[in-house]
Amino acid sequence: MKLALLGYGRMGKSIEQIALKRGHEIVCKVDKNMSEGKLQEADVAVNFSIPDAAVENITNALDQAVPVICGTTGWLDAYQQVTQSARENNTAFLYASNFSVGVNLFFKLNKVLAQIMQPHKEYKISMEETHHIHKLDAPSGTAISLAEGIIENSDISQWKLDEEAKDSVSIQSLREGEVPGTHSIMYKSPIDDITIEHKAHNRKGFAIGAVVAAEWIVGKKGVFKMDDVLNLESNE
Repeated sequence: MKLALLGYGRMGKSIEQIALKRGHEIVCKVDKNMSEGKLQEADVAVNFSIPDAAVENITNALDQAVPVICGTTGWLDAYQQVTQSARENNTAFLYASNFSVGVNLFFKLNKVLAQIMQPHKEYKISMEETHHIHKLDAPSGTAISLAEGIIENSDISQWKLDEEAKDSVSIQSLREGEVPGTHSIMYKSPIDDITIEHKAHNRKGFAIGAVVAAEWIVGKKGVFKMDDVLNLESNE
């Protein structure tokens, strides 16, 4: 498989290492003040650019009928524009707020727990996410995905950042050191607490998941998510 890397920061370099070990070829690298190779030669483009560059990078690839895997968060106000471009160009697009296989299993667990807890109104739901100090957006895309999973499967109607409100999930975002990513969901009552947590030990899981998704999407057309890659939808 021939890959284009749109964004060549820490994640781009990690994806490059994993891809090369799996026998793939990097034919294009794009980053601020850098462009190497030819995007149109790629079988798949993997975008982990900064949020401000994401939409331009993604649509540029889609316009050349190169399918795109995107892990950049903080640009989703343009999601409909991007998915429409994928369909118009008869290619494929897959966005995930987190490509880690473990996190995507955690997403599933989160939804199931929200369903189980729905009748038990005495529990107040909150969330805490911790990432490295270089992360630009807050809350994390993963935290937003977790909050949306709760909203879809409970009576909760919204999420709030660093604020408690009725019928909402309160999300606290912390930025500390070089933490790869920790997400905790708490159900608290006057009697007891229930907590589920995912803690990444390094960035390797994110990179492996992105490469697996890129391998999966080759030859496909349409708009997808990691549930499709991991065949989790059939278990809903």
